[in-house]
Amino acid sequence: MHRVPAERADHPTIDGHRVCDAVAAIGDVEEVRAWAERFSLLADPRRLALLLALRRVGPLAVSDLAVASGMNGAAVSQALRLLRAAGIVAGEKAGRVVRYRVVDGVVGELVDRVGKVS
Repeated sequence: MHRVPAERADHPTIDGHRVCDAVAAIGDVEEVRAWAERFSLLADPRRLALLLALRRVGPLAVSDLAVASGMNGAAVSQALRLLRAAGIVAGEKAGRVVRYRVVDGVVGELVDRVGKVS
């Protein structure tokens, strides 16, 4: 059990070698925490709806996303602000219009799986 942290080394296990593998599979706790934060952003149905539209249609402006999603513009802007802060979407300005798109490839791949049966 060489991968088990010292503070847990004296705990009883059933399959010690598998515990080491599980510790390795979990990896860095901070990375797990960061992924949990990303998943929490995807867990909101409104944000997920915006991501589905952006991923499947391409860059869209806030007003267009509001019409497509049934949300008001302020709610869309707030959701995009959170997604942009997390690095999931980015806006591209063309004159006075900002169009948003999904820039996080891994999140984009997850969104691609929504609604598809394996």
